[in-house]
Parts: sequence; C-alpha cells; structure tokens
Amino acid sequence: MTDRDTPRPRVVVLDYGSGNLRSAERALAAAGADVTVTDDLVAAADADGLVVPGVGAFAACMAGIEALGAGPVIAGRVAAGRPVLGICVGMQILFDSGDEHGVITKGLGLLPGNVTRLPAARLPHMGWNTVAPPVGSVLFAGLPADSRFYFVHSYAVCDSTALVAAGARVTTAHHDADFVAAVERGPLSAAQFHPEKSADTGATLLRNWLDTVPTDG
Repeated sequence: MTDRDTPRPRVVVLDYGSGNLRSAERALAAAGADVTVTDDLVAAADADGLVVPGVGAFAACMAGIEALGAGPVIAGRVAAGRPVLGICVGMQILFDSGDEHGVITKGLGLLPGNVTRLPAARLPHMGWNTVAPPVGSVLFAGLPADSRFYFVHSYAVCDSTALVAAGARVTTAHHDADFVAAVERGPLSAAQFHPEKSADTGATLLRNWLDTVPTDG
C-alpha cells in the first residue's frame, strides 16, 4: 500500500469558542490528517482523533466547554480509549482545576493536578523553549534533545506528583521553575506549548500523535 492509499485519520478540532482553530487545522492537515473544525458533538465523538484547543483564561475556556456540552464527549472518548489531544489551555482544562487570581474553576478532571500561576519573575512565558521528555515518550519520538517549542502562557501545572503517580509520561520545561509541558496517558495527550506554531518540531510531534490515531479505513 502506498502513502497515497493509506487512510488519513479523521480529526476534529473542537470549536467551542476558543483556540487557534485555523492554524491548528492547517498544521494537522499538513501532518497527514483529514481535518474538520466544528462544534458538532456527534462529529467530535465519532472522529478518529479529537483536538481540544484553547487560548486565554481557564475559566472562559471551561465556560465554552460547558455551554457546548462537550465535557461528557471528551470524557467518553478517553474512557473508550479513543485519542484526544489538548493544546495550551485545552490541555489545562483537562486537569482537576485552575486557580486564576484566587478564583478556582473546576476542570474536566481527566488528569490529576491543578493549574496555577507560574512562579516566574517575567510573565507571560512567551517564546521558544526546550523541553525534557521522559524515556518512552511517543509524542517526542525522533526529536533531538535540544528541540524547541513555542509557548505563550502564564499558568501551568507545576506539581507533577499526581500525574507521575497515575502512570502518566510527563514532559517538563523550565521558566524560573519546572512545569508540565506535555502529558501522555493512555489515549489522552496534551501539550502546554503550541505545536501548530512550533515549525518543524511541532510538525513532527503532530505526526507522532497522528500515528497513534487508528483509522476506520
């Protein structure tokens, strides 16, 4: 079978009113996916892979998820072992909660941990940074140790204890302090950085994720 004959995984980028939808769409298509940007929950549930983007505030993103009723769909996919990729705040809302300016907002609770303000002198953490993936990482397979990814954020999961205890593969980065840069746990993957803005390294990561997405073809 040639590459042209190989089925392209059907990926939905979830439109719940937040996220760099079109840049994510273009990057995933270039990486080999058949991409649809939609708020259709049936399509999100049925797709081979689901991408949950997100920019801005944790509380605003959770409000968008709740207004759409997308939480049970995302949780149902994870429970069924079907791939989900969270990006930036789309990663953060997968955790138990987010604490912004002393206001705690409940997250989807699919990953253990809490999102807090980075203990850094300069925020936001914006620009290119290296990451430290664990042994056996699928997302970072084939990438050199000095690979850099594009970050824009002021909040993150800074304590990975619960994640590690839950058997997740945790990738860290450093900006005055260590924080969780990516997570791999069963069908659930997430990145604090923007792979769609991370040039060739981001493209490789997206291809690695797509390799975990089974197709119906």
